[in-house]
Amino acid sequence: MCPAREGRWGRRQRALLCCVLVAAWEAAWGQLRYSVPEELPKGSFVGDVAKDLALQLAALRDRGARILDRGRTRYFTLHANSGHLVTAERLDREHLCEVLQRCVLRCEVIVEGDMKVYEIEVEITDINDNAPSFREAEKELRMSETTPPGSRFSLAEAYDPDVGVNSLQSYELSGDEHFSLSVQAGADGEKRPELVLAKALDREEAAFHELVLRASDGGEPSRTGTARIRVSVLDANDNAPVFSQAVYAVRVPEDVPVGSTLLTLTATDADEGLNGNVKYSLKKITDKASKVLYLDPEAGSIRLVRSLDFEERNSYELEVQVDDDGGLSDTATVSISVTDVNDNAPELTVSSALSEISEDAPSGTVVALLHVQDRDSGANGEVRCSLVGDVPFRLRSSVGSYYSVVTARELDREEVSEYNVTVRAADGGSPSLRSSAVLALRVLDVNDNAPVFAEARYSARLAENNAEGALVLTVRARDADWGQNARVRYRLAEGRVRGAPLSSYVSVQAETGALYALRSFDYEEVREVGLWVRAEDGGAPALSSNVSVRLLIVDENDNAPQVLYPPAAAAGAAAGAVWTGVELAPRSAEPGALVAKVVAVDADAGQNAWLSYELAKATEPGLFRVGLHSGEVRTARSPLARDAPRHSLVVVVKDQGRPALSATATLTVVLAESVAELLSELGSAAAPAEPAGSLTRWLVLAVAAVSCLFLAFLLLLLALRLRRWRRSQLLPPASGALRGVPASHFVGIDGVRAFLHSYSHEVSLTADSRKSQRRWAADSCCNTLPARPPPDKAAPLLGEDAAGARGAQPDALPGVDVNMKILKSML
Repeated sequence: MCPAREGRWGRRQRALLCCVLVAAWEAAWGQLRYSVPEELPKGSFVGDVAKDLALQLAALRDRGARILDRGRTRYFTLHANSGHLVTAERLDREHLCEVLQRCVLRCEVIVEGDMKVYEIEVEITDINDNAPSFREAEKELRMSETTPPGSRFSLAEAYDPDVGVNSLQSYELSGDEHFSLSVQAGADGEKRPELVLAKALDREEAAFHELVLRASDGGEPSRTGTARIRVSVLDANDNAPVFSQAVYAVRVPEDVPVGSTLLTLTATDADEGLNGNVKYSLKKITDKASKVLYLDPEAGSIRLVRSLDFEERNSYELEVQVDDDGGLSDTATVSISVTDVNDNAPELTVSSALSEISEDAPSGTVVALLHVQDRDSGANGEVRCSLVGDVPFRLRSSVGSYYSVVTARELDREEVSEYNVTVRAADGGSPSLRSSAVLALRVLDVNDNAPVFAEARYSARLAENNAEGALVLTVRARDADWGQNARVRYRLAEGRVRGAPLSSYVSVQAETGALYALRSFDYEEVREVGLWVRAEDGGAPALSSNVSVRLLIVDENDNAPQVLYPPAAAAGAAAGAVWTGVELAPRSAEPGALVAKVVAVDADAGQNAWLSYELAKATEPGLFRVGLHSGEVRTARSPLARDAPRHSLVVVVKDQGRPALSATATLTVVLAESVAELLSELGSAAAPAEPAGSLTRWLVLAVAAVSCLFLAFLLLLLALRLRRWRRSQLLPPASGALRGVPASHFVGIDGVRAFLHSYSHEVSLTADSRKSQRRWAADSCCNTLPARPPPDKAAPLLGEDAAGARGAQPDALPGVDVNMKILKSML
């Protein structure tokens, strides 16, 4: 006894464990099953979806869980706050599942955040909410009085849409002792009532018999339905009508036109006269079938009164009864099978879809979840899905009839910013039916592109002396990204120009990339500025790129020529444009002999620094000429005796700028054969002019000076005598006084005569005259007398006088370094 109990208990535990494992397996695979009775009010609890799917309520709300709606009637609703599945309306099992023993409704819950779909099956259990009913509340039967006892007559069956114990269970007959009730079980398990004649009829005794047929179900409480049967006793009727077939079966396509005759029943009666007339009637038919099919009682034909739909119902079963006027009858079963026609295109439903996706989404990211179904069957219901066009997406089969649209590769918003993905579904019918759905997807930008400048490098030319704040150029960079990631800002890289920060010279506008000069540039100071401009986008992290900018300062003619030789006189220096000098030219000079050379520089560059020389003014216009580009002053002809001993030459030095700038150099050329003549001319030229108001005073002084001059003349005469004697000792007799030395070897320096070419020298000239250098090399002399007399020779007699003359006129030698010992050696 105990082992048997333990065995039964163990089997129950194993069965319970199997049920739990099956439920867990179904939940893991996204399928839930619930059961609720019919006729529950709207909002009734069905199941706890959140708990059964192991989802937190917060996650359920955040991930957008909802019931999928495909355009059908929604029977259930998911409460996001509680995670409960509740009824959306009152459910009637008999209306939802008319001919099905097990009524199951299916719905799907989608969690959009996870792009997952869970199938839910809800079984609607039956309650006893329908009583058995007869198609005809009153039925009249005709029987001949000669009908033998024990004869059976079929009665109309009651119909109860409930199932199980709530369906029809029994029949009862009451009302007359001549009749009894017999209930036969059909092959399909249905109970078929038959009226059995228990006692012979006698029309003279009773022409009519009233009976009541009661049908009862097995519900609690039990429900019943009744039908009244009126039996009319007739004269003798020997033969009952007979159908040509016991079962009629026909197959018709679902697209058969309304009004078509599906089949015609045939029954014959061997009797003649009224007893041979037959009429057809429906003995058993469902409510829905009665709305689609019509039986002609006279002809026995079954016509279509409403369109067939294979997807709604694929077969109809009904019983037809034929009666003659004598009360005899026969029954036949009619089976109508509806064949499928490819009349339904695939239904493609977008269950969930993203409207935007980041361009850096990994390959395989789900962007949409599609459901496809075809209500047809067989090949007509087989659906193939595909994507139209060359798009970076692919279809992936999911649970059941679901497809996922996933990325096939990484996206690039800069190539394609929006996609219209067309999904096409086609069935296997002939011809094939198609449907499509379009997914609009916008690609979100990621900062994956650095700004790119329009040019690989920039250069600009800026004229010097520009205004402060002048626009130099504009750099432009484009970022292929979008929005904030494409917003470009510009800034200067760190740098220095001539020791000063670069930012003190130029600036760049952060938004436009315009480069401005912050100061006025001077070509003579800064000729070129090299800098880097950085373009940076607004992404996080920001991306940047650099470009080099070369700013060339263009020279303007803003510097006049600067004369290096002859040097500037004191008064001329004050005026800023007058340059003076004294040169010696022998009267015996040949045409083209070099007298002097005007040396000038221009701080500008290029054409602005190209200098030309021309003789603007001369005491004797035809005596001297100036080289156009060399500045050399040469004799145009040999000096004549009538030519004045002193000539003033004004040389204009001009550059080639626009407008041209110029400077003036004044040369005094003295035609002399000896130093004495030179000094005489220089002395008379160096005498300063005095105001007219002091004439009396100067006359007094002149009388004193004449006396002194006479004494000086005597001394000078003595000196000249000694000088000639000295020269006769140093030079050959054939060489006259300074006649063997070309005039170009002298340089006039405001009253002092010195050899110009007797000594080689180096002159370094730069654009900045302040940096020019002049270096004399004393050891490289040629064709000249030595700088100092030999130790064994006596010093010149007139050395002291020459030194005194030089000391008497210091103003005539401004800024010039002259070695007076040369003059002493000459004298």
